[in-house]
Amino acid sequence: MREVVRRKLRPEDARRSNLALVLRAIYEDSQLSRADLARATGLTKVTVSDLVAELIASGLVRETGTSEIQRPGKPSTLLAFDAAARDILVMDLSARDELRGAVVSLRGELLLTAVRPLDGAVGDEALAAALDLARELVASATHPVLGLGVGTPGTVNGSGTVLSAPNLHWHNLPLQQLLHDELGIPVRVENDANVAVLAERRFAGGPDDLVRVQLSRGVGAGLVVGGRLVHGAASDAGEIGHVVIDESGTPCGCGKVGCLETWTSVPALTARIGAEPGRRDELLAEAGHRLGLALAPVVGMLGLATIVIGGPTEIATAPLLDAARECIAERTRSEFRPDLDLTASRLGADAVLLGAAALVLLSELGVD
Repeated sequence: MREVVRRKLRPEDARRSNLALVLRAIYEDSQLSRADLARATGLTKVTVSDLVAELIASGLVRETGTSEIQRPGKPSTLLAFDAAARDILVMDLSARDELRGAVVSLRGELLLTAVRPLDGAVGDEALAAALDLARELVASATHPVLGLGVGTPGTVNGSGTVLSAPNLHWHNLPLQQLLHDELGIPVRVENDANVAVLAERRFAGGPDDLVRVQLSRGVGAGLVVGGRLVHGAASDAGEIGHVVIDESGTPCGCGKVGCLETWTSVPALTARIGAEPGRRDELLAEAGHRLGLALAPVVGMLGLATIVIGGPTEIATAPLLDAARECIAERTRSEFRPDLDLTASRLGADAVLLGAAALVLLSELGVD
């Protein structure tokens, strides 16, 4: 029998958890007083006052005036989260021919963007370009840096090592550690589809149970269940691009035949539409149906009701979305299941950048 190791909760762990709890409450509602925070968090007034004092000293929280609500005694002082207290640095390494970076506020506002062309670079050259972009972002920050978040293609483990990113020719690359050693700041590296689903939840009002599918040079998905990002036993949850949905289909670069990626990746769809432009809507609908075939078992197993599709605006259109929705609904229909909410993402090309910011907010401040 596997032995369960129980680690004793240290006082500093409890304090960090309580600090995140208070900060999260202020982040979500800047009309709270110390007494309101005590009621909302269940912490004592003394503990809340101590934690708020620490947050004010750090610059993350400031007092903004007194409450207009009339109560006996001294008027309550309201607290607000200061979105300008820190800068978050973010990078999106998922595009085919360029690396994108940005300086982002604590509220997810893109303050500055930077682009570094790859010009076909892979391997060590692509790594050097990423390090150069990271150094440029550090130099561009105008406030203390909270951390760097990175969304990269490929399979990424819990320590931020890129186990495999074939398009960049990266294998077992300790990207998170390399960036931390180079910059001396907190760094979090995660799969690009995983950070994009965090962006949908944090900045687009997504629910606690959510799938976001990214159609790009490949096909990947990020999955949040119960408010938590799902990684899987091998850190490859969401890698649906190489799920076979057509055994008589087109050979895939992975060695199998009829993978989802051969139907719904942007290069595959662009090639099909270019060969038969008069069948554009029909081809998009066919791709949407294949996407629905891959997603229906996931929806049925987890009871999901929300799916967001990210990708180029000319691809994530009504013919594809409608066909995917109809396919999933038909295969998962029951008297108990609500209507499926399947829509195109509203975050556009910035989803990975914003998701990388959400990743840093979560890891450094506990704001989920």
